Amino acid sequence: MRPTLRQRPPRTLVLVGLMGAGKTSIGRRLAARLGLPFVDADHEIERAAGCSIPEFFDRYGEPAFREGERRVIARLLDQPLQVLSTGGGAFMDAETRALVRQRAHSIWLRAELDLLVQRTARRGNRPLLKDADPHETLRKLMDLRHPYYAQADITVDSGDRPAEDTVDRVVEALQAYLDTDADSQPPETRPQPAAVES
Repeated sequence: MRPTLRQRPPRTLVLVGLMGAGKTSIGRRLAARLGLPFVDADHEIERAAGCSIPEFFDRYGEPAFREGERRVIARLLDQPLQVLSTGGGAFMDAETRALVRQRAHSIWLRAELDLLVQRTARRGNRPLLKDADPHETLRKLMDLRHPYYAQADITVDSGDRPAEDTVDRVVEALQAYLDTDADSQPPETRPQPAAVES
């Protein structure tokens, strides 16, 4: 029997990690397992922009994309409980990280370089890999981004295994985190700090 949570998560679950780590495929299955809606931030950005992400990059460049991404994720974090998959660069943004920390629980799906290269080779819609050696580009992105992803609340290795097995690992890690994290309680039920008389 597949593991599930003993209670509904008190906050939105935000998946972070490099392209190819499985944020969308794992996110969809995790949402189904937990009975929550699944939202892909990249799809929401495309809908808001009226064009694909590669087209947006070509027309306006990465800085404009990151600004739009920041606004879309902030809006999504204001919505009811969900599983939210974010683009690989989203968690690099300090404002976005701070918002996720305040309003959600973050889960880093970590994967080995060779597996990322193998997975991203299947799709041609990765702007950062379009004109470069994918292996070297992904290696550099790992060096740059992993210290930021490591700030996530939970880390789960997304290996070369069936997706449902990775979802099992995410659910187990999330339950362990919720069991030990006082901040996981909704603000209205969280114990209030005692007043200190001066």
